Amino acid sequence: MNLAAQAAADAERKSAEVTDWAARIGWVVGLLLFVAFVYWLMRQGWKWRGSLQSDLPELPEAPEAPGEALLTMTGRYHGSTTAGQWLDRIVAHGLGVRSRAELTLTDQGLTVVRPGARDFFVPAGALRGARLDKGIAGKVLAEGGLLIVTWAHGDREIDSGFRSDHAAEQTTWVDAIENMIKTTEGTAR
Repeated sequence: MNLAAQAAADAERKSAEVTDWAARIGWVVGLLLFVAFVYWLMRQGWKWRGSLQSDLPELPEAPEAPGEALLTMTGRYHGSTTAGQWLDRIVAHGLGVRSRAELTLTDQGLTVVRPGARDFFVPAGALRGARLDKGIAGKVLAEGGLLIVTWAHGDREIDSGFRSDHAAEQTTWVDAIENMIKTTEGTAR
C-alpha cells in the first residue's frame, strides 16, 4: 500500500469530533445576558445623570419670526457639557442626544433644528462665546474640528459641540458669534 492510501485509511478510522452543544449554547446565552446587563447599567447611568440635572430649566423655543438668517450650517450635533468641563455631559431635556443638526444664526439668536431629537434655541443675550476645539464628551477630533458654542441657561453655562459638513465654515461661525456677543454687550450698557 502506498503512503497516500495509508494516510487516507488512517483518516477514515478517526472518529469525528463531538460538539458539546449544551456547553456552547450555555456560553452564548451567558455572554448575551452579560451584554444585556452592561447595556442596562449604561441606561441606568444615563437616567441617573438626567435626574441629577433635573434643575435645568426647559429649553427656550425659537421665536415665530426669528428674522433674517445671518448664517446657516448643516452638520452634526455632538452633545452639550458644563462649560469648561468637556467630559461633564448634560443629558437633561435631550441635550445629550447626538443627531444631525441645522443651525441658523439670526439677530435674535441661534436656532438648532435636530431631526429625530428635540430642537432648541439660544437667545442672542445668552450667547457667551464660540471657539474651535478638538473634543466634547464622547467625541474627539483633530484640533479645531468642533465648533463649541458657550451659552447661559438658567444658572449654568453650557458648551454645545457641532461639526459642520463643511469644516472650513466653522471659523466664520466663531467670528459671527463673537461679533454678535460684542454687539449685544454694547447695546446692553
